[in-house]
Amino acid sequence: MVKEPFNLRELLEPAIHALGCELVGVEYHPSGRHSVLRIYIDRPEGVTLDDCQAVSHQVSGILDVEDPVPGQYTLEVSSPGLDRPLFRREDFERFSGEAVQLRMQVPVEGRRRFSGTLRGLADDAVVIELDDGGEIRLPLEQVEQARLRPEW
Repeated sequence: MVKEPFNLRELLEPAIHALGCELVGVEYHPSGRHSVLRIYIDRPEGVTLDDCQAVSHQVSGILDVEDPVPGQYTLEVSSPGLDRPLFRREDFERFSGEAVQLRMQVPVEGRRRFSGTLRGLADDAVVIELDDGGEIRLPLEQVEQARLRPEW
């Protein structure tokens, strides 16, 4: 399953909730001095620039004090967008019926990328009705990245 770095959810979620936002997930892309720590937030009525600024300010203070991320990085706070990333088990259940794209850590049936309609979870597997026909069950713990796929 998509791993959130440094257990930041537990550290940041209370402060983000106090600002009236949901913590969708956290991504860390290490690249030396150009590393990026990206935090996705959401609200039922949508995320505004003011929401992102307020969360960024609050989270920056927590990260400065707790210092859970080694080295230099740029903090980005944004909405999850139309191609919302799926991080937690609950996300795979919540968005059942939606179009998704997944990338696996290791190949399953000879491939790492899958797209189709999310059918939820069965035990510890993500169930997808594939665009190219059939259904597949992918081990949740081996999902490297999962996103909703906007339908136009």
